[in-house]
Amino acid sequence: MKNFNLLIIILLTTLGVNAQEVKFAPLDASPADISYFPNKAVKFKKTDNPSAVIKVIYSRPSVKGRAIFGDLIPFGEVWRVGANENTEIKFYKAVTIDGKNIPAGSYSLFAIPEKDKWTIIINKEVDMWGAYAYDESKNIAKVSVPVKTVSTPIEALSIAFTTGGSVANLVIGWDKTTVELPITIK
Repeated sequence: MKNFNLLIIILLTTLGVNAQEVKFAPLDASPADISYFPNKAVKFKKTDNPSAVIKVIYSRPSVKGRAIFGDLIPFGEVWRVGANENTEIKFYKAVTIDGKNIPAGSYSLFAIPEKDKWTIIINKEVDMWGAYAYDESKNIAKVSVPVKTVSTPIEALSIAFTTGGSVANLVIGWDKTTVELPITIK
């Protein structure tokens, strides 16, 4: 009887442990990435003194042989600039975009792609999935920027910064298209 009770206890303990196993999600098809301005703004070693001014967190979908702008991403519609959760842009300092003062803080980054221009949108609402709950009344900046065509297609959506004095150019590139949003650092 003692052996039977011990067997039952071991069996119940084993079932309880197995029931608590975590099932991790598979690798995302559009992995998350982060871009900083300045590009080396994060701390690599104890002696570094990083001073991030802007951070962009986004997911990187790939072309995978698809037609992107005008097809997968329709012209004239609000897009989250990436995949999965909407892209988040954080300003560690106040900035100016197209003459509009934007206080330090975290915002969403959206775009309305067109064939020859994009409208880039900075929106107050964060922590959304996609552009499904996009609320235009929460926009704090809306800027039209020209489209540039690149000769070598960019497979995965990419965001980086270039610099010119006190201006950080937020560069978005995917497929055969790039756009630049000038951001003046105060």
